[in-house]
Amino acid sequence: MSCLDTLHGRLVFERRVRVLAGHLAALLPPNASVLDVGCGDGRVARAMGERRPDVRIEGLDVLIRPQTFIPVKAFDGQRIPCPDCHYDVVMFVDVLHHTADPLILLREAVRVSRRGLLIKDHCLEGWLAGPTLRFMDWVGNARHGVALPYNYWPWAQWQTTWSELGLRPTTCLRRLHLYPPPASWFFERSLHFIAWLEKQDMNHPSLSQE
Repeated sequence: MSCLDTLHGRLVFERRVRVLAGHLAALLPPNASVLDVGCGDGRVARAMGERRPDVRIEGLDVLIRPQTFIPVKAFDGQRIPCPDCHYDVVMFVDVLHHTADPLILLREAVRVSRRGLLIKDHCLEGWLAGPTLRFMDWVGNARHGVALPYNYWPWAQWQTTWSELGLRPTTCLRRLHLYPPPASWFFERSLHFIAWLEKQDMNHPSLSQE
């Protein structure tokens, strides 16, 4: 393991898991069944489950790691192998920008979810956003053999896509506090979001942003 990998693990990874799990767990509906697509080893999902013992989380990934912290099934990266409306929530945590066409998985998530989608991903906004995101992705994922197409969308493209898929963002978090200062000055900015998206046949509380 390189010095960069060691520093990333100590300074970024553990904090990232803790902070993301807190944000995501708070947005899940009560007693929800959740499918975590692209879950990796399932650390974030396990941390969510520790905060929300009322929810049930299963994982899906194209590569099954030797050790996982939740039950994980394999899939082909395009079709989610379960019937329509099988889970309350489908979740993507930093997954969609690793695909050549995020719409393929988003359509599948809409098909298999009853209530909505929970997404953490990047936003291509601000000064040197592209190079910054590519550097973060490479440091965090290259050693795991994760695909790196660097497919980042601007905020307007996310919003247009959700509308076209019949999804309504009822909560959008734009400041996640994933990194402590001074790292946050470079790597936080407006580069991240978490969105809870309800299918439009559900009740819709007002959009809130932080």
